[in-house]
Amino acid sequence: MLSEKSPVFRRAIIPWYRSKTVCGITIAFMLFVLLFGLAGLAVAHEQEQYSGYIWVPLVLVILSGGMVVGNFIRLIRYHSSR
Repeated sequence: MLSEKSPVFRRAIIPWYRSKTVCGITIAFMLFVLLFGLAGLAVAHEQEQYSGYIWVPLVLVILSGGMVVGNFIRLIRYHSSR
């Protein structure tokens, strides 16, 4: 029969996708995507034939920027709780 009390000494298990390493890799990759989107915005502004497709790099910039900010907030919360 299992004990109903949870042991005090047990550490909380952090899922692999919320670790500091994965957050750092995600931030680095999303910064690359952000720069790619900014380059796409510059090309779409320069060339008139691509002005109808400016929404594609704009979506890339917005989504990757949101992920970078979200992961930074997650890392700040992780470090402030320790």
